[in-house]
Amino acid sequence: MATDSSARDARTGTAVPEGPTADNEVLLDDHRGGHPVVPYRAMWALLLLGWVASYADRTLTGPIVAWMIQNKAGFIGDSANPAALGGLVGSMFFLGYMLTQYPGGRLGDRYGHREMIILSLVWAGLLTAVSGIAAGLVFFVAARVLTGLGEGVFYSNDRTLIINHTPPEKRTLGLGVVITGLSIGLTVGIIFTPILADWGQSMGMGKNGWQLPFFVFAALSIVVAAAIYVFFRGKLGGAMHMGPPLGQLIKFAVPTAVVIVLLFLAAEKLHWKEWVTAVVAGLIAAVYIGVIVRGVQRSGRGPVLLNRNIWLVYIAYIAILYNLWFFSFWSVQIVKEAAHSSLVAAGLTAAFNAGAGILGFPAGGWLADRAIRTGGSRKTLALVCTAVYSVLAALFGWSISGDNTPSLLLLGLLLFTSGLFFNALQPIVQGMTGDMVPAAERGAAFGMLNLVSEIGAVASPVVSGIVHDATGSWAPGVFVAVGIMVVSFFLYLMVDEAPARHEDPIPA
Repeated sequence: MATDSSARDARTGTAVPEGPTADNEVLLDDHRGGHPVVPYRAMWALLLLGWVASYADRTLTGPIVAWMIQNKAGFIGDSANPAALGGLVGSMFFLGYMLTQYPGGRLGDRYGHREMIILSLVWAGLLTAVSGIAAGLVFFVAARVLTGLGEGVFYSNDRTLIINHTPPEKRTLGLGVVITGLSIGLTVGIIFTPILADWGQSMGMGKNGWQLPFFVFAALSIVVAAAIYVFFRGKLGGAMHMGPPLGQLIKFAVPTAVVIVLLFLAAEKLHWKEWVTAVVAGLIAAVYIGVIVRGVQRSGRGPVLLNRNIWLVYIAYIAILYNLWFFSFWSVQIVKEAAHSSLVAAGLTAAFNAGAGILGFPAGGWLADRAIRTGGSRKTLALVCTAVYSVLAALFGWSISGDNTPSLLLLGLLLFTSGLFFNALQPIVQGMTGDMVPAAERGAAFGMLNLVSEIGAVASPVVSGIVHDATGSWAPGVFVAVGIMVVSFFLYLMVDEAPARHEDPIPA
């Protein structure tokens, strides 16, 4: 794992990365004539595309599992408990994704956030293609775990780049606009995965039609990585040095992947119940988190990254990731079963939830920036969004409970309206987090935020799959997700919001 850089810029106090890169990103925006040097709107657009590609890659698994179940295809379709097994595969992916959050942020702080963005996209593209040629369950799990480990470094470096290179009064808006790529990627993944799989089947791939979406989305990631590389090189700091951060990422990712795959192999060999495997995965995550927390404390950065307020945010954000991946992973199957619809119709309906982020993310960012300018509070907005989402999600759960057979229109409406508030919440909380730490620690702070909160993403697919298989309904899983969200409301309530840090970048 990367160690702290001791070099500091005399003017701003921000860390100057040591090693082969000269990319001191915080200092690039010297504001000539009142305007940032970096064309930040173009940067927003390209990072948005990065989110689209990244989330299309990771969203694949849920719809592919649903396609395999429907077509009784592959290693999922042949299982006696396909929902639980499919959820377990998703949880293995997110365990890998989770464990590189903090290391990815620290590597970005040291070697450059641009480098980590490019490495993440190229890595994910290559491993997504490898996932498409998987001949068996274990090979597939290994490929998805490695994909998650590479994708895990994107978030913390993307969030840091936006804050460092966006005018202070538009930072939260920038966070919201860029992360709309998450919703677009989710929408693309949910809608086009079953369509592409059907195409693959009709093109002669038969029950291996599920492989085609992996190849298509892998190509998308590589193309987007190339476009971002050209922009970064020309407009954001010049040449990049990929070797050192790649070596550090491999040193962390490969042993971690081995641990996760060995866990899966042990579960297969010993015929563990899926919930037992999920518990062991949680223990592995807890050990990793403990080691990282201990390292932060020993480095003397505990008061910055591990104080009471920021811990409340870290833990509360678990609810966001749990709900995000409950609906992202299972929404197609939920709608299909509840409304007795086709897989394609269910995918189009479920896409309303993901698509709501196209409006919700930038709206949340704009409202948060406006609140700061007018002397208001982002915390209040976070509480309102959390409460309204919880009510609407509970209504969705009620609509699919018992003998109810809701219409696709009703389900789409509830998914869309709840999604607006849910997605608006995320840039609001991310903006709060960015202002809780100095500029030089933002990569680490966002990495720690996602490291802890990804507990929700790891648990969500497998827990909800097990609950469904035990009860025969998706409604209990929805109510569990809502209950977790309600707990987060009270955690946000206890946060003392930090004042907005508008002192960096410093005008000339």
